Amino acid sequence: MSSKIKKLTGLKRKLEVKIDTDEYNSSYSAKLKKIRSTVKLDGFRKGSAPDNVLIQKYGPSIHYEILNELIQKTYPIEIKAQSVNPASAPKIDIKSEDPKKGISYNAEFEVFPEIKPKLGMFKKYEETTISFNDKDVDFAIDDILDRYGEWKEVKRNVKEHDQATIDFVGTIDGEEFEGSSSKNFPLVIGSNSMIPGFEEEIIGKKIGDEFSINVTFPEDYFKKDLAGKATKFETKLLKVEEKIKAKVDSELFSSLMMDEVKTPKEFRAEIVKRMEKEVEQQEKSLTKESIYKLILDVNKFDIPQATLDDQMKSMRNDALARMGQKLDDAPEDLYPEETFKEDAEKRIKLDLLFSAFLKKYELEVSESEIQEYLEKESKKYKEPEQYINWAKTQQNTLENFKMIILEDKLIEKLKSELKSSDKVIKFKDLSSLQK
Repeated sequence: MSSKIKKLTGLKRKLEVKIDTDEYNSSYSAKLKKIRSTVKLDGFRKGSAPDNVLIQKYGPSIHYEILNELIQKTYPIEIKAQSVNPASAPKIDIKSEDPKKGISYNAEFEVFPEIKPKLGMFKKYEETTISFNDKDVDFAIDDILDRYGEWKEVKRNVKEHDQATIDFVGTIDGEEFEGSSSKNFPLVIGSNSMIPGFEEEIIGKKIGDEFSINVTFPEDYFKKDLAGKATKFETKLLKVEEKIKAKVDSELFSSLMMDEVKTPKEFRAEIVKRMEKEVEQQEKSLTKESIYKLILDVNKFDIPQATLDDQMKSMRNDALARMGQKLDDAPEDLYPEETFKEDAEKRIKLDLLFSAFLKKYELEVSESEIQEYLEKESKKYKEPEQYINWAKTQQNTLENFKMIILEDKLIEKLKSELKSSDKVIKFKDLSSLQK
């Protein structure tokens, strides 16, 4: 058996394999012998049928079975021998299936790029610091009181931030479309959950009003067949509710799992503590994102199309699942795969760079580091020891923890190698940065 590898365009490769006649003949003889011992043909005792009779009856099926087995057997062997790293399943093209001349086939596939990671010593990442003050704490508490409040029905016209319950039917050029209608639909005015301009048209309306709302779907709407289309919604207002904010009391403390909090002062202190923890996490996350952006800018390389296709498909499936849509039932224009191309490319490139930098710096995780991480995680639970014992039996969980530890190690290593600049942002600006 012999093989050679050819470089095609980009990351495409072609493996040319030739299989010795002796290997084919050996497999053929073994299968023929097995068939002779197991089948009974008319006119012959079991196990006594001559080769020519068996070959006439079973020869073609034996031949194609051997071809398939030889390809499956030799492909991984020759891939390893040629030191290539396929990123996609091979496309097999049999060039010769004549045993007398020798079996040969070509396998075309994509490979992962060979990456020699660079740092970009003349570029800087941003080390983020987040500041917050008493006004931010007041805002956070007010937001909590609003989120944990209750809706109370009122007999007045709709105002901003009210919840309006409506019936509506939408049409485009006089025709209804999928998802265009709903009954008893609760809509918070100002939530921006509907098409731009829709919610504003409800403000000022009174219970029982029937009215038309004329809006246009955005050009970048996730359903391409609706993007940019002018739409008319015949709407009826059924109910108006206003939010009554929660009180700072034991009921709220319980809802927020603040078991030790008893007074408004202690409540505020706990909120400050939680904000400090969030700030720490966000500073770490934003700094990490800046480092990743830098290394992506510095390291330019192609990625396998097959890997990109798989990632886009996976991201689309996740998006559909979040909407409660089944993949088989979802229309093709609902979150087209191309919508996720940019994010998919970024994720794949970061994964490849991550692996390349781990190899470059020879970073590993010890058992003691995993144990330390488990103990840290266990403090989030009422029975830490029980959690640790459970986690140690969950291989996927342990692997996830290992990757988190490796990422932290890599970020610290990159921070020591790269130059940085300071960036200070305000706590109130966090939400806009996360959009």
